[in-house]
Amino acid sequence: MTQDPPHAPSRTGLRLMHVHAHPDDESSKGAASTAKYVAQGVDVHVVTCTGGERGSVLNPKMDRPDVLANITEIRRQEMERARDILGIAQDWLGFVDSGWPEGDPKPPLPEGCFALVPLEESVGRLVRLIRSFRPHVLTTYDERGGYPHPDHIRCHEVSVAAFEAAADPTAYPEAGEPWQVLKLYYHHSFSYGKITALHQAMLDHGLESPYAERLENWTREPEWEDRITTRVPCSEYFGVRDQALLAHATQIDPDGFWFSIPRELQASVWPTEDYELVRSHVDSVVPEDDLFAGITP
Repeated sequence: MTQDPPHAPSRTGLRLMHVHAHPDDESSKGAASTAKYVAQGVDVHVVTCTGGERGSVLNPKMDRPDVLANITEIRRQEMERARDILGIAQDWLGFVDSGWPEGDPKPPLPEGCFALVPLEESVGRLVRLIRSFRPHVLTTYDERGGYPHPDHIRCHEVSVAAFEAAADPTAYPEAGEPWQVLKLYYHHSFSYGKITALHQAMLDHGLESPYAERLENWTREPEWEDRITTRVPCSEYFGVRDQALLAHATQIDPDGFWFSIPRELQASVWPTEDYELVRSHVDSVVPEDDLFAGITP
């Protein structure tokens, strides 16, 4: 794994928790900053809400009957490989993937899926993990889910509720001693500004941009873009991120858009991973370049 330069401070004693909907989300959202913090000595814990059982196989090379028949176990194995690459601890929250409803109107969600589990139950499970791990910082998705998958939206709802409940001694008393997470962030993985900058850089270098079609139908929303408060420099860990992504072989096509922009170009054009500070129980001044700004172990 790539290491920080010798002058990089040790962050031993700090703890970071990411809450994600499916296996592979931890590698496609914030993985380079995760790897950076791990290299600095931060203890990083990922919570994966579902097993990704209803996810499509997005890599044509893996779209085979034997893979589809064993998708639950295969995705668990992929998560284990990505976990080891990133150097993180990981827990399954234990719920079943809701799937991506298709049609107009969309069909009802499957009975018993994560998005339909009573909020009290799913929040209680996450509160138990928060109180056990005792993170200083927690990250998750915005209220849109990053994109409107029902599991991503539910993950947002569960994470925000658990952030508040974990510190409340009257909430879920059976889940352990209360713990106040100091900061809550939302991921902003695919902002208009980032996609536009990468798109233009590809054109400037005479290369085909994978984002041309997407940008034709994307209007900048200033009130949304301006919510980014925290840009973590982490380009030296883009290689670790890519290896973690490739570990999810059913979800990531090595010949697809994830890898169509040269890593060196990404590093020069957009060397950060971006977040929105939503709650802070420490003195915080934005903009920031560190999820732990204002926190000492």
